[in-house]
Amino acid sequence: MPEGDSVFRLAARLRPALDGRRLVAGELRGGPQAGADLAGRTVLDHETHGKHLLQRLSGGLTLHTHLRLDGSWTVTRAGRSLPRSVLPDVRVRLATEDGPTAWGVSVPIVRLLPTRDETQVVGRLGPDPLRDDWDAAEAVRRSGADPARPVLEAIRDQRNLAGLGNLWVNEVCFLRGVHPQTPAGDVDLAAMVRLAARALRHSATRPQAYQVTTGDRRAGEQHWVVGRAGRPCKRCGTPVIGRGVHPGRTYWCPRCQPDPSTRTGPRP
Repeated sequence: MPEGDSVFRLAARLRPALDGRRLVAGELRGGPQAGADLAGRTVLDHETHGKHLLQRLSGGLTLHTHLRLDGSWTVTRAGRSLPRSVLPDVRVRLATEDGPTAWGVSVPIVRLLPTRDETQVVGRLGPDPLRDDWDAAEAVRRSGADPARPVLEAIRDQRNLAGLGNLWVNEVCFLRGVHPQTPAGDVDLAAMVRLAARALRHSATRPQAYQVTTGDRRAGEQHWVVGRAGRPCKRCGTPVIGRGVHPGRTYWCPRCQPDPSTRTGPRP
């Protein structure tokens, strides 16, 4: 699932292939600037904020892309191309001088803008645990601004905390023993944000830990609740519940994460 850790790892893979290299061919095949020619520009660096990738180019330009659900980037060696069957889905091609070529495949958001205007696309985002300017207190403040809002929605909102997608918010709720529909004002948001930030960093920076929350890398066993609807909870054996449709499906264990609407007595 392309989430903040996915984009962070993508940038780390693209930097050695592109940074400091001059483009001999650079074309956009999607977005409002489709047809734009980037040949002759040098790739300066890659920056991420949440699920957004910013590729800065010489001449004060930034290429902004977002993977959504199906987008991806592939790098080929000098003189190599993608299979013909994939070429119709290419939305960005960045070919370096005597070096690799990076291909943005099925990338739904492609935008070229002045680097000085990057805030137009990322300025509304909340703090990102993978950035140097991470501000946990601000993420907690934003997530708790509407105390009645379900906590899963509050921490998934990119304006509150950038980088968490459906996988991470469901897994964090399970690990904290919190039902996804619990009002944000009724949970320890600081603890949830702290756990979410630690998990996202671990996934983004540890080679064998990418989006594995249980520590078990076997197929179907990587997650506590996500993708396990109808299967026994790995902690208590109670069947996991799944509600909604992909990609916004919600998962929880009814025993480990009791529904707040069925509680009796005062809330904790």
